[in-house]
Amino acid sequence: MMIYRLLATACLPAVALGAIPAAAQETTGEAIVVTGTLIRGDAGGVAPVQVWRAEDLAAQGSPTLLEFTRLLPVSSGVLGDSAQFDSRSQFAEGSASVNLRGLGPQRTLVLLNGRRLAQSGSGNVPYVDVNLLPADALDRIEVLTDGGATTYGSDAIGGVVNFITRTDQQGFTASAAYRLIDGSDGDVNGALAWGGRIGPVRAFLSAGYQRRSELMAGDRRAVLRPFAENPQGGWTGGGNPGNFDWDGPLNGTAFTADEGCEGLGGFRSLPGSNADLCSTNFLGFTNVVEPEERYQLFADLSLDLGPAAELRLTGLYGRTTTTLATSPSFLPTVAPSGNAAFGGGGLFVIPAYAPTLQDYCARFGAAAGCAPGQPALAFPVRFRPLLSGGNPLYDNARHTAKQPRDADMYQASAELGWQVGRDLRLTASATYSEYDRRFAVGDSFVDLLQNALAGFGGPDCAYASPASRAGLSAGQLAEIAGTRGCSYFNPFSTAIAANTVTSVANPNFGGVALSNDIATIDQIYDLSWRVANTQAFVADVMLAGSAGIALPGGEVEFAAGAQFRRDRYARRYTGGNSLDLYPCPGSVLDPAATCAVETGALGFIGSNRDIAAADKVWAGFAEARLPVLPDVQVQLSARYERYGTSGGDTFDPQARVRWEMLPGVAIRAGIGSTFRAAPPQSRLVDQVALTLIGSALRAVDVRGDPALAPESATTWSTGVDIARGGFTATVGYWRYDVSGAIEAEPVAGIVNALFGGSGTANCSNPAYAALQARFTFSGGQCGINNVQRLSTRAINTGAIDTSGIDASAAYTFAISNRWQMEAGGTGTYTFEYQVDALSVEGVAVQPAFDAAGQLNFQTTAYPLPQLKGSAWLQGMHEGRSGGHLLRLQVNHIAGYDDARGAAIFGPNTASLAGQSVTAGKRIKPWTTVDAIWRWTLPTKQGDTVLSLAVVNLADSMPPLARIDQNFDPFTHNALGRTVKLGVAQAF
Repeated sequence: MMIYRLLATACLPAVALGAIPAAAQETTGEAIVVTGTLIRGDAGGVAPVQVWRAEDLAAQGSPTLLEFTRLLPVSSGVLGDSAQFDSRSQFAEGSASVNLRGLGPQRTLVLLNGRRLAQSGSGNVPYVDVNLLPADALDRIEVLTDGGATTYGSDAIGGVVNFITRTDQQGFTASAAYRLIDGSDGDVNGALAWGGRIGPVRAFLSAGYQRRSELMAGDRRAVLRPFAENPQGGWTGGGNPGNFDWDGPLNGTAFTADEGCEGLGGFRSLPGSNADLCSTNFLGFTNVVEPEERYQLFADLSLDLGPAAELRLTGLYGRTTTTLATSPSFLPTVAPSGNAAFGGGGLFVIPAYAPTLQDYCARFGAAAGCAPGQPALAFPVRFRPLLSGGNPLYDNARHTAKQPRDADMYQASAELGWQVGRDLRLTASATYSEYDRRFAVGDSFVDLLQNALAGFGGPDCAYASPASRAGLSAGQLAEIAGTRGCSYFNPFSTAIAANTVTSVANPNFGGVALSNDIATIDQIYDLSWRVANTQAFVADVMLAGSAGIALPGGEVEFAAGAQFRRDRYARRYTGGNSLDLYPCPGSVLDPAATCAVETGALGFIGSNRDIAAADKVWAGFAEARLPVLPDVQVQLSARYERYGTSGGDTFDPQARVRWEMLPGVAIRAGIGSTFRAAPPQSRLVDQVALTLIGSALRAVDVRGDPALAPESATTWSTGVDIARGGFTATVGYWRYDVSGAIEAEPVAGIVNALFGGSGTANCSNPAYAALQARFTFSGGQCGINNVQRLSTRAINTGAIDTSGIDASAAYTFAISNRWQMEAGGTGTYTFEYQVDALSVEGVAVQPAFDAAGQLNFQTTAYPLPQLKGSAWLQGMHEGRSGGHLLRLQVNHIAGYDDARGAAIFGPNTASLAGQSVTAGKRIKPWTTVDAIWRWTLPTKQGDTVLSLAVVNLADSMPPLARIDQNFDPFTHNALGRTVKLGVAQAF
């Protein structure tokens, strides 16, 4: 059985949706460590802990840790895969989170062997990247489905997920697997581990490798959809072909679609619409899965220092490399400055003398809106330099922009324990963890783009600087444009030879003379880097053991100690996205350029300055286990924390009780308070998110607030645990009341409050003036389609009240002396997720709502289906040919609703001439079926295990959601049917 267990572990990670309702235990020598308590020994199931052991996990197939967290019934709204269009997951490609109760991954504390890990600092939401944990070394995963602040400190509001590595391996294990995915080159993983003794040292060493292959959006019909099915599905009114005002002075709405719109696969507004606009699609340039390579190295060494002391050292290194496939260029939401030729008016200008404009008007004439001798004008949000024709700077089939990312995780821990008496143990430990994330961002210099539109582009242009053009008249500018190394940039469809996603040739292509040369594009388009670094250091000392007090149920046990924590966050910006180098749009042309608001020189992605922030925390904690009766245990705990940098403190008590009312039948209950400190990046750092506003993604600043207070919660839990014969079951009720939650102000609520269904509803309302001032508009004209940028803040919001039920059951029985069967099921049902109303600048922007059963697009909540669960039937056979395991599992996610109104699901007169598109308002239930077979063959070297896992047997595609990717990547996946073959060997 031990060999099978080692082999099963070697095939991790795996999805285990049938948790064992038992106390979680980790054996290290004679000591037993229990998740959810500081006291070593049998916890007796006082805390609600779900356990997935190695052999249970391996029986599920071998999906990734991302899939484990996504299908986990108690987890909703998981960050992972390529969800680049949601501000909470941007810049986080290749990483994965856990989100207990849907409260946000920042409120789930993730531990490795009970020790803290540094959170990722790359995106706008801090969380631990579980993709870099040593999945192939795990013995089990334990989930505390209750607040855990009294035991572990900040961040455990939603609960705790503890990944525990094995310590009892003897010898080597090796495993390898290949996963076949249609449209992809498949996924590969391998692992090698050794455990044993080297003299007085117990050692365990593990190495794991995973590779995911690229899966393009165009390879899934459920992802890449026509405009008429989902106008929000990657379609933008600010694309290329774009939309321009062709006849001179802009009058606010006189946009006309580029005549090449439909020839390049765009959607042009139908007759009867109130505007003539071209919508082009950027989703085809993106991926469902980015190519990823990942590996982890883990070591665990334990040394006996005599009969009363032990030293344990552990170390982890993990690395991920990936590349984001994204739009060939982004919207230039920042207007060019007066340092650029014809800049400074809040618009992009293609002057009348430009040969690109003259050719276009000669081709299409007055019917296209052209007026003789007039320039073409563009709002910054109505076009972009590159889209349908790809970005020629990138040598790939789609000419999609490629932005590399990589991440490194480190953790080192040392624990020294002394048995200071027969019943007392003193422990001192220190843990250092670090997460480094580097990510490239590509964007356009708006002043260089405007220069090139006017014929002063290119790296060798003698008239690029404002000083070189000073004093020249319009006529003189027309004469010198395009001379002395200067070049034009053609923003029209005539520059595009073909749609590089569909490979359809452009019938209006103007030839080489009108196409854009690479040198000009290379000057405009900037690829720069950002580096995020987070560090966590924890040192604590604790005395635990018997208190010397006897109660009717036994000895009172206790644990008490003190802890010091230091969390550090830092961001570094290089190249074009550094405000230190380019504070203003004009800085790229004149280093001395000034501007009233330092937006940087890039058009969309945003810029910032290097920043570093740190917090120091001192804590004291205590816990007591009181066996008041033989069948009744009470657990009391409390923690006090004080913050040295931000000031303030918290005190959190907790009480739990368990009564075994009948043999194998126990009732448990608990109540306590828990908290989460404001992280340094929320208090001190300004960040930029890319969020859908109107018909396109816009830059949204999320500004930190030094006055943020810790958020707190009161949690209740009660349940019944049954273990009688072959039957185990648990049913538990839970409730969380969170106050002062730290969130970014909701973009959708702010947008809807100001613009309403008309797009300009409150633009002239004095009561909305302060809210309107949060926006930057093209041409200074208030309207949803003119938004360049929005400024928001991190704030303490109102209350969140959520409750529900967890339930699981399994029955194991023998049908012969060779066959054993198991049937079971597990699930979580969320009754409610009540969110308080929220006001910004004195305006109600988010009414109170119940997020349970809702998509929660751009609110302060995550997607939250009310029901998630699974059921399975498993058979195990022992025969002459070895052991066989067959499992059939059904996974179910209930349907949920998109609560957005007429602006999304009503008549879309700007594009569909009064037609309504209602598909996707109800995101349908999703049920998948998995089949797993495992065969254990005894050999001379040790047992060999062969495995076959067919996941999503029916090849079910995710249901439609009216968002950019056409499905909800926080909840579903678009992989379809996959087949995984694996082999593992012990020797």
